[in-house]
Amino acid sequence: MAHQTLRFESVNVGDELQAFSVPITVPLIAGGAIATRDYFPGHHDRDAARGLGSPHIFMNILTTNGLVQSFVEGWAGPGARLMDLKIRLGAPNYPGDTMKFSGSVTEKNAATRSVQVTLKGANSMGSHVSGTVQVALP
Repeated sequence: MAHQTLRFESVNVGDELQAFSVPITVPLIAGGAIATRDYFPGHHDRDAARGLGSPHIFMNILTTNGLVQSFVEGWAGPGARLMDLKIRLGAPNYPGDTMKFSGSVTEKNAATRSVQVTLKGANSMGSHVSGTVQVALP
């Protein structure tokens, strides 16, 4: 992850972001749900999740959204500014799995000094999240 902010001029279409793995744990899922005020039982109550046909509690979209943002901002650095984020969910994230992020720069916009990152986060069942993030760089 970046410790300094990337400069617009130093980033090129095709640049790969450093892979990033996130262990999926009960505290991450339940804490993310509570922090985002999502009290749906499937995100913190294993018995309720099983009652819904799920093998365990599962991650909510807002936690996934935050992890996507962390992945991109960790690459771009603290002086970068998130402009837009669009994601699509796929396979659920369950405790005991690992989500592995990958991504690359797919567009550069000189007028806004921004780049688009296309990314995915996959777990053992396949793609959990895919999408794009537009981030402005100094």
